[in-house]
This record gives sequence, C-alpha cells and structure tokens, in this order.
Amino acid sequence: MGTDTVAWESSRAAFAEAAAWFLDVAEHVGDRWDRPALGEWDVRALVGHTSRSLLTVEEYLRVPADRADVVSSADYYRATRAMSVGPAVARRGRDAGHALGDDPVRSVAVIAARVLPLLDETDGTELVTTLAGGIRLADYLPTRTFELVVHTLDLGAALGLSVEPPAGPAALVVRLLGELAVEQGRVGPLVLAATGRAHLPEGFTLL
Repeated sequence: MGTDTVAWESSRAAFAEAAAWFLDVAEHVGDRWDRPALGEWDVRALVGHTSRSLLTVEEYLRVPADRADVVSSADYYRATRAMSVGPAVARRGRDAGHALGDDPVRSVAVIAARVLPLLDETDGTELVTTLAGGIRLADYLPTRTFELVVHTLDLGAALGLSVEPPAGPAALVVRLLGELAVEQGRVGPLVLAATGRAHLPEGFTLL
C-alpha cells in the first residue's frame, strides 16, 4: 500500500516542528535538571525520555521489517499499552537522561540535527521494526510527534511555563487522540468535557 505524498510531507513537517518546540522549551531548564517532573522522573530523565522519540526513529530505520504487524498509529498504542508502564520504562528514561551528558540541551540538538535529515530519503512506505513489531514509517512517525508534544507539555508544566504546541503537531495529536477515543468507545466523555458540559471521569486516559 502506498503513502499519500502530501500527508507524508505534512507528517514529517509536524515531527520536525515538534522537535524544534521541544528544544525551545528545553532551553528554559537552566540549572533545574534535578527538579521533579513526571512520576519518578526528574527534568533530566523526562528530557532523556523525550529525546527517545527522535532516537527510536534512527534506531528503527536501521532494522527493516518484512511485514506490518501494526497497521495504524492508534494500533501502535494498543499494541504497546502494556509496555508503556513499569520500572523498565522509568529506567530507560533515567538512562537516556544520563546519556545526554553535561549539556543535555546541546545533546538533544545534536540528536535532532542527525535524525531529521534521515527522513529526507523516505516516503513513509518503509517498514521498520519496533517493540510492537513491524509498522510502516508513515504510521510510526505520528506516534513520535505525539510523544514529543505530550512530554514537552509535561516539561513546560515541570518548569512552571505556559506552553502551547505549534499548530501542525497540535492538529496531529488531536486527530490521534480522536482515533484512540473512537477505538476505545470513549468519545462521549471526551466530547462532553471539551464542550464544557461535564468533567472527564477521574483517571480518564486514552493511553
């Protein structure tokens, strides 16, 4: 199955915008790398974890898949739901933060400068191997944009900043959340909350 060229270029642009926004917010950390951020992560670990949204693109492009076991971006989240929590995830975040060294912001900038050009030679039809199995790059990349946006919002909150994602990545995230809500039969609570008619149930999440 082919990939719509316009849609792929839009997805690539959203990923690049999200990466640039992440870097922009990270530049406000200053000396607050040990500040509590998300769960058991401090700011350094959160930035490290978020940098993996770039690093996994690089890593998975090196490992082509023979078939697509995962057929959409929403399906990827369903397939990885059980893997997205637990001590292993927390440890990877801490390790990734430590790997950023003495100048984490510069390290993330170097990673982005290395990873983004890799997409120049792709058209989205490439099959890559992820923890969930094979998936088209066109279906995997939006999940990385989603992660960049969500965790940059987490970073902004940890730093006490009011931040808003760029329009392209923001629209992609809203679409993906809509797909996840439809898949899970949870559109009702989401629409009622978004239109000011009700509050979301306690503990509501689509991930």
